[in-house]
Amino acid sequence: MRCQPRYEGQVYIWLKNKQSCLLCDEPAEGVPPVCTACEFELPWLGDHCITCALPLPAAGLTCGHCLKQPPAFEQVIAPWTYNFPVDSLITRFKHNTKWPFGRLLAELLAQCLQHRFEDDLPRPHALIPVPLATRRLRQRGFNQAAMLARWLSASLDIPCDERLLLRTQDTDAQQALNAEARRKNLRNAFALTPGAIVKGQHLALVDDVLTTGATAQALARLLMDAGAARVDVYCLARTPKPGETL
Repeated sequence: MRCQPRYEGQVYIWLKNKQSCLLCDEPAEGVPPVCTACEFELPWLGDHCITCALPLPAAGLTCGHCLKQPPAFEQVIAPWTYNFPVDSLITRFKHNTKWPFGRLLAELLAQCLQHRFEDDLPRPHALIPVPLATRRLRQRGFNQAAMLARWLSASLDIPCDERLLLRTQDTDAQQALNAEARRKNLRNAFALTPGAIVKGQHLALVDDVLTTGATAQALARLLMDAGAARVDVYCLARTPKPGETL
């Protein structure tokens, strides 16, 4: 008994067909499918804090917050600021299930990371997606950080561990909270999977956007306290300070 219907036509192989830019629909060469003009116009992150990637007016500086309260993570890598069209692409990926936009941004992030690895950035032992609250996971149907981590894992040949971290509390959404409220909101919100071994490991947290860094700090502190040697943060975009635009 045949489970699949017979099909005599030519199979569509997308890698061997001409691609159109996902942003403007003009011809795009190669992978990822974005034309040179659109890629150039993305809001690339310029000068920024060497620790948390906060946009700054000059290169090679550390922001005041990182100087006063050094975070548990070592470094944030983000290609873009959270401005148009990246903000729109992330929103459509995360809230409207437009997965091709997430895949496009993940591929560009992978290229950025590969260049950094070839330069001076140490490669982590594993990629760890930021866990999503159970209630929000049921509503959305997927964890965007986990999808990004899987795509990065495939492109960079770095293992992805989606089970290392647990979200033990369904906290309120972070978007409407200020920095202090975000920190309070995340108290005791995360835990390590029982039996998880992180001692001596260099781990990279993966998320879509870094705003105040409260989530990254909470997770990095948890991992460092468990014996991790280093924690980095890989994300698509970094927001400027509230009220600032770039």
